[in-house]
Amino acid sequence: MSSGALAGQIDALLPQTQCTKCGYSGCLPYARAIAAGEAEINQCPPGGAAGIGKLAALLGRKAKPLNPANGAERVRALALIDEARCIGCTLCIQACPVDAIVGAAKLMHPVIAQLCTGCELCLPPCPVDCIAMVPMAQTEATWTRAMADAARARFQFRNMRLDREIAERAARLAGKAQEKRGQPMPDAKKAIILAALARAEARKTGIVPKNTDNLPPRAAAEFAAVDARRQAARKQAKKR
Repeated sequence: MSSGALAGQIDALLPQTQCTKCGYSGCLPYARAIAAGEAEINQCPPGGAAGIGKLAALLGRKAKPLNPANGAERVRALALIDEARCIGCTLCIQACPVDAIVGAAKLMHPVIAQLCTGCELCLPPCPVDCIAMVPMAQTEATWTRAMADAARARFQFRNMRLDREIAERAARLAGKAQEKRGQPMPDAKKAIILAALARAEARKTGIVPKNTDNLPPRAAAEFAAVDARRQAARKQAKKR
C-alpha cells in the first residue's frame, strides 16, 4: 500500500476537529506523518483512547496511552461567546477551521453549535477573553463519523475559499501594478515636466528660456499657475 493511500485510511479514523493538538496543522498532515513513521498514534486528544485503538488495529500496532504532552482526553465542549463582552473583532472567525463562527466586524459573533468541533482555536486570538468552552452533556457529546466527515468537508472548503481569495487578491494587485507600469503619462503632465526641466537646465547658463509657447493650452495654464505660486512663495519668503 502506498504512503498516500495509508494516510487516507488513517485520516478517515481521525476526528477531523483540526485542533492541531497533535502537533500538526490538521488531521491529514498528522495522518501523513503517522504513515511516514514520523509521528506516534497517541497524539490526538479528541480521538482519545478509542481513536488510538482504531489506529493501532489499522496499523497492526500495540495501543498505547494518550501522550500527555498533547493534552488530555475530555468530554466534547462547544465554544460559547459572551455577547456582552464581544467587541466584534472577527479574530475568532478567522481562527475557526470549519467556519462554525459567523458575524461581521463590530458585530457580535454567534457560534453555530452543530458545526463547532470544540477545537479551542478561537480562544487564543480573542483579545477580551469572551469565549468559553462549555462541556456538553454526555448524551450529546458523542462525535460520530458522519460529523467528522462533515467537518473535514467544511475544513477543505474553507481552505479552498481562502486559497481562492488569496489568488484573486494577488491577481488584482498584479493587474493594478501592470496597469500602472503600462499606463502612459498624460500629455499635459509630460509637457509640464519637460518644460520645467528645460527651464532648470537653462538657468545653469544664466538664460531663462521662453519654453511655454508651444505647450497645449491646458498645460500652459497649469504651468503658469505653478510658476505663479512659486513666485508668490519667493516674495513671501523675502518679506520674512
